[in-house]
Amino acid sequence: MTRRIIFVTGGAGFIGSNIVAKLTEDPDLDVVVCDRLREAELGKWRNIAKHPIGDFVAPESMFEWLEKRWRDVEMVVHMGAVSSTTEPDADKIIHSNFTLSRDLFRWCADHQRRFIYASSAATYGDASEFDDKQDIASLTALRPLNTYGWSKALFDLFAARQAARDYAPPQWVGLKFFNVYGPNEEHKHSMKSVASQIWPKVRDGHAVQLFKSYREGVADGGQQRDFVYVRDVADVIAWLAKNEQVNGIYNLGSGVARTFEDMARAVFAAAGKAPEIEYTPMPPMIRDKYQYYTRAHMERLQEAGYNQPMTSLEEGISDYVKSYLSQPDPYR
Repeated sequence: MTRRIIFVTGGAGFIGSNIVAKLTEDPDLDVVVCDRLREAELGKWRNIAKHPIGDFVAPESMFEWLEKRWRDVEMVVHMGAVSSTTEPDADKIIHSNFTLSRDLFRWCADHQRRFIYASSAATYGDASEFDDKQDIASLTALRPLNTYGWSKALFDLFAARQAARDYAPPQWVGLKFFNVYGPNEEHKHSMKSVASQIWPKVRDGHAVQLFKSYREGVADGGQQRDFVYVRDVADVIAWLAKNEQVNGIYNLGSGVARTFEDMARAVFAAAGKAPEIEYTPMPPMIRDKYQYYTRAHMERLQEAGYNQPMTSLEEGISDYVKSYLSQPDPYR
């Protein structure tokens, strides 16, 4: 019997494991995870332990596995990446975020298999508008602030140029993730969302620290982000898996800009505690590269047919705290 396979790179990571959780709800799918698990004690295996995955593949065996099973593979969902904006090794970033993505894109084009991948709001740099235009001139004009953002922007441009030359998978979608938060962040350490990082102090009755502002007109803790609950990200990808006519590069956020103080207050509220917030200096190494505002323009995804409402910050934080962070087993 032929199996329907969706192959998820980075499938044991934060966003990837939530996608796996959503996709494995379909009993007719085999969801195959490609990732590295690393430390057993705090490792990523816990992120996928509750879900019936069809196989587990090491990254170095990825293309060998795909070549053997390509007839059964419907789609590659490529979430694997170096996601740290402070990673010092530019060669490591470009290999993971561009070269590997390029090779997977070409493999899907050659085998006519569908391809969804993770881009990032970091491609916009210090923009004031976040229009997800996908024409080549607009993509070329973006000016990311760090190597991570540049590597993602470079691949967006590559994919758009290949599609313009009619050398692309039958479906290809890049999703510019904004500030995603939610369950299965435990392994990310300093790269966890603010909600996850401050939870232990909120739980234990201590004050939390947010960054001071170094921009006129922006209050301490008043830096704004488009915070999107990871459940919404997984829902969008599950929808794309059922709508193969959708192609291109799209923003994926809540469509609303909120402050870090809003998020901290939401965590305190979910815990039933009065907010205690202090402000700490921002590390000098990131001050000149820090985004003070992001908000996803979501009109193009809506025009493509996605009409499910996004989760509000308060609703998402409440679910995250009550269903996961405060539980003995915080994994989805």
